[in-house]
Amino acid sequence: MRKLFYLISTILLIIIAVVGWYDHRYFWAYAVMLPLFLLGLYDMFQTRHTILRNFPVLGHMRYALEFISPEIQQYFIERTTDGRPFSRQQRALVYERAKNVGDTVPFGTQLDINAASYEGIRHSIYPKEKPADPTRITIGGAYCKKPYSASLLNVSAMSFGALSDRAVLALNAGAKKGGFYHNTGEGGLSDHHLKNGGDLVWQIGTGYFGCRTKEGNFDPELFRTKVAEHAQVRMIELKISQGAKPGHGGVLPAVKNSPEIARIRHLEPHTTVISPPGHSAFTNADGFLDFIDQLRELSGGLPVGFKLCIGRTEEFTELCEKMVATGKRPDFITVDGAEGGTGASPLEFTDSVGMPIEPALMFVRRTLERFGLHGEIKIIASGKVLTAASLMKMLGLGADLCNSARGFLFSLGCIQALRCNTNDCPTGITTQDRGLVRGLNVADKSERVYHFHINTLLALMELLAACGLDDPAKVSMSNFMRGDEFVRLADRYFPDSLDQVMHPSPGVGR
Repeated sequence: MRKLFYLISTILLIIIAVVGWYDHRYFWAYAVMLPLFLLGLYDMFQTRHTILRNFPVLGHMRYALEFISPEIQQYFIERTTDGRPFSRQQRALVYERAKNVGDTVPFGTQLDINAASYEGIRHSIYPKEKPADPTRITIGGAYCKKPYSASLLNVSAMSFGALSDRAVLALNAGAKKGGFYHNTGEGGLSDHHLKNGGDLVWQIGTGYFGCRTKEGNFDPELFRTKVAEHAQVRMIELKISQGAKPGHGGVLPAVKNSPEIARIRHLEPHTTVISPPGHSAFTNADGFLDFIDQLRELSGGLPVGFKLCIGRTEEFTELCEKMVATGKRPDFITVDGAEGGTGASPLEFTDSVGMPIEPALMFVRRTLERFGLHGEIKIIASGKVLTAASLMKMLGLGADLCNSARGFLFSLGCIQALRCNTNDCPTGITTQDRGLVRGLNVADKSERVYHFHINTLLALMELLAACGLDDPAKVSMSNFMRGDEFVRLADRYFPDSLDQVMHPSPGVGR
């Protein structure tokens, strides 16, 4: 029975041959049956796939269905509030704001707001007027000669190579129009980052792409020259680790190391390049802070910070102790969550390594405050920032401003196809396939990037006003509540029985 389909196709082929011998009009059927016969013959004798060997021809249906299973799940199975890492409802909100159309929803919430996992915002009886303009945050401590005024929401680190050239161009054009910064990712300063003139944060990873020697070490003079040549580089970010794969070096395969990528990253083209897990420029907290100082001096006094996913908390505490002892410190710290991001990584790192963004933010904020450092060092949250509510929550947890990667990818038209690491992105965003990239219209998508940014910030201002706040810096976790608080309230005011919440006795709780 396993080979029944192939047996039937063989019998049909014989029948067609016999019938076609007498009536040539039926020979066209060979165009269908002969390829199936040859495919089945190949399947039976190949040794790579057991399914195909045991189920010739028919086994290909299994792989075809597996290939389109994300689309089937997304379009036909998941509900509006389902979907990971972002639900259909969340994605739709970004699309609407990016297109600058109505973002309201009808008929009430679809969330289970009585669940313990529900998170809500405490509004005020005395709301404020919505601020006219979104607040900006100044980044730059005592040793910074060129402080930068940043938006509350910015484009998180994504390299050219991981993104297509048109995606980078659209992001930067939108950043230019909206007055927010665009983080280059660790792939270096590409022509596409620089073309439209938007503010840039140059991220430097362990491979030192764009400012490296032939041996792969940091090249101070090349770094100085690059910064001096490009005035739109407004800050420098040293990447220690990222949420998608903390403690894991990246691999640039030879097939993706094109002459253009090699020129930008200062590599030999068509060679495989492996970035080490850690930096060669330093090995301890003292060296780390010395390198931060060196980057600030070489850049002419730009704000310099670092990005990390929190792992061993004692190492971060030690770093803060050294900051106090030496007087050396960064101008900002970007806290990435273990929830991952656009970077492809091994499943074990994505699912099992690093601290989630919420406890990480609280830990970093409290630690900086304990050492008296938060006034000078700004905290940037990078992890699942998509809506105004999530942006407000990051501020409440301790961030001063936020970066978003996937939010801006959705504004470009990302459909969460989950093919970022395959070079088959259907929207032309995370691919170098020119046939797919061709469909991404830079002029149109840059407008969507701009509108997503400004409409999200306007929604944030409305939330702040509803809470009776006139400044994002005043947001705290007291402005939020969880579903399990309802139970605690019931226990407090109706201690005899939780059932009294719904059916209180006369006089109880007064």
